Amino acid sequence: MIPSSTAKSSTRHHSSTMKAMVYDDYGDASVLHLAEVDFPDRRPGQVLIEVWASSVNPIDYRLRSGQMKGLLPGGFPRIPGYDVAGVIADCDADSPFEVGDRVMAFLDSARGGACAEYAVCGVDATAKLPASLPADVAAAMPLAGTTALQSLRDHGNMSPGDRVLVNGASGGVGMFAVQIAKAAGCHVDAVASSDNREFCMALGADHFYDYERTDFTDSTERWDVIFDAAGKASYLEARDVMTKDSRYVSTEPDLKGMIMTVLTWPLSKSGTVMLAKPKSSDLKELIRLYEEGILKVTIDSRYPMREVASAHRRVEDGVDRGKVVLTSDVYKGQDNDHH
Repeated sequence: MIPSSTAKSSTRHHSSTMKAMVYDDYGDASVLHLAEVDFPDRRPGQVLIEVWASSVNPIDYRLRSGQMKGLLPGGFPRIPGYDVAGVIADCDADSPFEVGDRVMAFLDSARGGACAEYAVCGVDATAKLPASLPADVAAAMPLAGTTALQSLRDHGNMSPGDRVLVNGASGGVGMFAVQIAKAAGCHVDAVASSDNREFCMALGADHFYDYERTDFTDSTERWDVIFDAAGKASYLEARDVMTKDSRYVSTEPDLKGMIMTVLTWPLSKSGTVMLAKPKSSDLKELIRLYEEGILKVTIDSRYPMREVASAHRRVEDGVDRGKVVLTSDVYKGQDNDHH
């Protein structure tokens, strides 16, 4: 632990253990259970956050089910989740944060750790929340919002006037992508199922493709950026509807996708598989867009943290619109002025 003389600390935690939702081996959602685990050690440059809320992303159930053990091998018990909103409980004396600050964080540990009473995160992957942003809404933003932002801006090199296609536009990442691309001055076409047409148009999409009736890869249209937020269309399928210098970005983190990135980077029509990098500057950009009313966050459903297995099942079954959020017991009675 860090000597108290160099830290700002809350008195709310004394124990050497804490409660967390964990899994001890790969499997279906039923492997998730409540356990007592070691209290996380905060290192210099990190903050300790009392977790008020989190959210579930597809990567969480893929890791839990063992689909990605080649990318992130072994080590149990494991606490799922990368999204955190909560309060600073402990930090360095020279930290930009104070104990009691409301924050959101995109956990920078490869193993996650969000579904617990406390989590540690680097200062450079944490951002202070404005009063206007409730913790349960903030918890929906870090991983999905950062993925959308970095996919379009850094990998898609999106610029004003670009024609952008978002495949899976109504899901957690797609919802952010449509709004971020519109905010950047792009023409945005959305692909989703027919019952999500109104939702996608309300996000700001210029045109909607119902994937059940129209295959965008057969279209006569051409796009400068194709962002496959659903991980459903392959680069080879999308190549025919890309402009000469078009960029294809997918969120599908599998081996085949990694090979595609390596093979296509010398081509003018390049393909990139996207794994988001936690950065406080990007969290601050998402907060700015939210505060300016440009970014609306749709929450599909809320579950208590102890019902994380049900939340995982909900995401695995396919969420129609927005994000699935988890709230901790301590969040009750907090943030009430926002609801």
